[in-house]
Amino acid sequence: MSLKDKINNDLKEAMKSGDKTRLAVVRSIRALILEFEKSGVRRDLNNEDELQMLTTAAKKRKDSIEQFRNAGRNDLADQEEAELKILQEYLPKQLNEDEIKAEVARLASQIGAKSKEDFPKLMPLVMKELKGKADGKIVKSIVENFLVSN
Repeated sequence: MSLKDKINNDLKEAMKSGDKTRLAVVRSIRALILEFEKSGVRRDLNNEDELQMLTTAAKKRKDSIEQFRNAGRNDLADQEEAELKILQEYLPKQLNEDEIKAEVARLASQIGAKSKEDFPKLMPLVMKELKGKADGKIVKSIVENFLVSN
């Protein structure tokens, strides 16, 4: 089932259940899909486009949560967290730090990355491999720590 079909089904379910937060999130994803379709790109939505779209939406929510917490608006931050949790249901399972560290170590050994100077070679490779499965800030931190400790 494509993301578009899943979203349309989930939209109906959210309307029936009366879950306002889920309905808002599903509608926002549907709006992203419609925006893509009307953007003039002469191709169908593929898995990479879907992943990019959902990752961007999740990143915006994470940034909003941080901004709201810094401003002392915990009510708005809690709302964004609830929306993020729903949004993450559509994303691939996120890796934990240990899984990211293992992947970084594996990829570093493949290309022989050992020092800070290897960061420009290692980071893009790791990000390509973990695209959509891990937060870029966390990955960057782990890669830097890995290269410093070796």
